[in-house]
Amino acid sequence: MTESSAGAAASAATAAVASAAGASGGWRRATGVAGVAIGVLATGAAAGVAIERMTVGRGMRRKARLVLDSAGPYGTLRGTPGRAYAEDGTELYYEVDDVDPAQEAGPARRRRLFGRKPPAPVTVVFSHGYCLNQDSWHFQRAALRGVVRTVHWDQRSHGRSARGAAQLERGEPVTIEQLGRDLKTVIDAAAPEGPLVLVGHSMGGMTVMALADQYPELIRERVVGVALVGTSSGRLGEVNFGLPVAGVNAVRRVLPGVLKALGQRAELVEKGRRATADLFAGIIKRYSFASRDVDPAIARFAERMIESTPIDVVAEYYPAFNDHDKTEALAHFANLPVLVLAGVEDLVTPSEHSEAIAGALPDAELVLVPDAGHLVMLEHPEVVTDRLADLLTRAGAVPAGATVGGYGSTSSTAQPG
Repeated sequence: MTESSAGAAASAATAAVASAAGASGGWRRATGVAGVAIGVLATGAAAGVAIERMTVGRGMRRKARLVLDSAGPYGTLRGTPGRAYAEDGTELYYEVDDVDPAQEAGPARRRRLFGRKPPAPVTVVFSHGYCLNQDSWHFQRAALRGVVRTVHWDQRSHGRSARGAAQLERGEPVTIEQLGRDLKTVIDAAAPEGPLVLVGHSMGGMTVMALADQYPELIRERVVGVALVGTSSGRLGEVNFGLPVAGVNAVRRVLPGVLKALGQRAELVEKGRRATADLFAGIIKRYSFASRDVDPAIARFAERMIESTPIDVVAEYYPAFNDHDKTEALAHFANLPVLVLAGVEDLVTPSEHSEAIAGALPDAELVLVPDAGHLVMLEHPEVVTDRLADLLTRAGAVPAGATVGGYGSTSSTAQPG
């Protein structure tokens, strides 16, 4: 399927959903299309089907998914759990991985330098993207485990965090500003003192920018490094997702209204998504990865994270991205070590957006990863982990001689690690 035909198919599917949704008794006919054309479009996907999935029996594909679900430890790393409560009462779940005492260097020297009480350790706080969860940092978490103190958290309505109270109880829209305040709440609970390194992917990067915009004193007084991975500081309404202009315009015209309607029929739409799981998987793979030899277990891991996001959550988040503009907030990072990294073939937040961020931060390190899509930290973990380790060294989060653990590989011939 070419990009042109994929774009036409996406536009036609979206229009069909809108029409069916408006007709009496048409919801059941619409849900199958909705789960694909709408649920996935809102995560940054549009169209594209893995051809091999169309030529294998459904029963065999189901068995293959079960096998892949049990292949490898992806998403199984767990830390010390904690909970923080946002301003609207939403319970935010986080986990802390502490430094292995055996890897701490020179405690006696630290006492001589800082007195009896050693300084609080640097804490690296990881924020995940839209329709993902904290497990999306699996490889980087595995590599840094025990070397540096880390906090991994689930954004509201994602992962193990509760549904957003303001959204569920009062129907308020999600805003990127609210996510920035959520991150501040997690920091206050999990890392109330000591230096911080902030790492964000996609929506997580936007969350970091919103934090800086609202709490510049926190950035100035405590943050010692920032990593922005596959993200954008604004102008997301101009992203075409690899589709022809006509197809994108058609989708944008109907998508907000259709998403709102589908969010009110979540149960039916979820049935449609399950019924079209194979098509859904092909779309996710196209818009998550660019490499041809991604480990199928990794592709399935990404699929599980994305498909676990309910359609009503997809719907309530979507409008926030068009409103997102935090270009001015980048100035708060100007005097810090900053890593800006993106996949060259990212169709969701194109690498040009990372180049724009780096343009606003001329001292930042800009890394563009060839043959990489939106989930670059899963697709090329060795590159992301290497550059992140370098950032942590420059920020003083880890000593120069520290050994960062293995990060595994995602090629189809690699063993999970």
